[in-house]
Amino acid sequence: MTDAGSGGLVVDAEVSRGGFTLAVSLTAAAGQVVGVLGPNGAGKSTLLSAVAGLIPITAGRITLAGQVMDDAAAGTFVEASRRPVGFVFQDYRLFPHLTVAENVAFSPRARGLGRQAARSAASHWLDRLGLTALADRKPGLLSGGQAQRVALARALAGQPALLLLDEPLSALDAGARLDVQAELRRHLADFAGPCLLVTHDPIEALVLADQVIVLEAGRIVQEGSPAQIARQPATAYVAKLVGLNLYPGQADGSQVKLAGGGAFVIADQGQHGDVLVAVRPSAVLISNQHPQPSSARNTWPAKITGLTMLADRVRLELEGQPPALVDVTPAAVAELSLSPGGQVWLTVKATEIEVYPRASGQPG
Repeated sequence: MTDAGSGGLVVDAEVSRGGFTLAVSLTAAAGQVVGVLGPNGAGKSTLLSAVAGLIPITAGRITLAGQVMDDAAAGTFVEASRRPVGFVFQDYRLFPHLTVAENVAFSPRARGLGRQAARSAASHWLDRLGLTALADRKPGLLSGGQAQRVALARALAGQPALLLLDEPLSALDAGARLDVQAELRRHLADFAGPCLLVTHDPIEALVLADQVIVLEAGRIVQEGSPAQIARQPATAYVAKLVGLNLYPGQADGSQVKLAGGGAFVIADQGQHGDVLVAVRPSAVLISNQHPQPSSARNTWPAKITGLTMLADRVRLELEGQPPALVDVTPAAVAELSLSPGGQVWLTVKATEIEVYPRASGQPG
């Protein structure tokens, strides 16, 4: 990933807790937002906790802005209260007995500022995030979007060198999430330090992050730009997250033999060896009869095992070699009389297939 530089974060460490071990090596440069994706239990919260100083690492080192925060071998450990880190928790964790202004002022006070200076810092961030009118309210009287902005203001008021966001939009309803997401993006663009953004939502990562890392079982299984992650998923989890069909296989020029059975004719004839094949559900055509053969197409039989309504389309789950997810219109479901157990033919053009090398040791 990008060189962290003098103002960045460098994590090259392990954290062991019970039978689970997180082992990661990552950097986040000043001004860079790194999205952290992964299923439950992957180690996302453990990573944030270690960087924040809430738990010590068991091996390796963490540095921030050139300063060692944690070094297991040297016995160095900077307590969480002394780390220049702003943390926005998933449930915001606002102090219910304090007003909005007092919540925001808490962060600079914890960093050692006097009462007046802390109030001034709080006032600045209340104004920046449009919260001045809510300064005297208690958290219990705030909407979800308002509480999220207060939590962000509290984190930023302490002038952190690093910002940690743990599922910052998950507590919001769908309507508020889009508005707050756009607002959060503007504030992150103005933040000079690095930011780690943990999320389950691939759209959130695509919109907010400059770089994305994917954690599974305590290891980084993929990293790259949001566009790279979305176009070329490295694991079944990532493929499902971004809504693609993913098949491991062996490429030999114009064909890929799939590990689970079946084969694809591909347009990129320069591929050889272990590869991954990604196919968009909307790129797969479905019909009740065997289509006319074509050298530019891949055709195979399949059985419908499920139908799910997704906004303005229907997602079909199909068993075959290979199995597939296919997106069609509700009208197509009616016209073709598609239902569970039905036998159909699937077709995808060679030009619609994305083929790329599978990294050594990569699951697939």
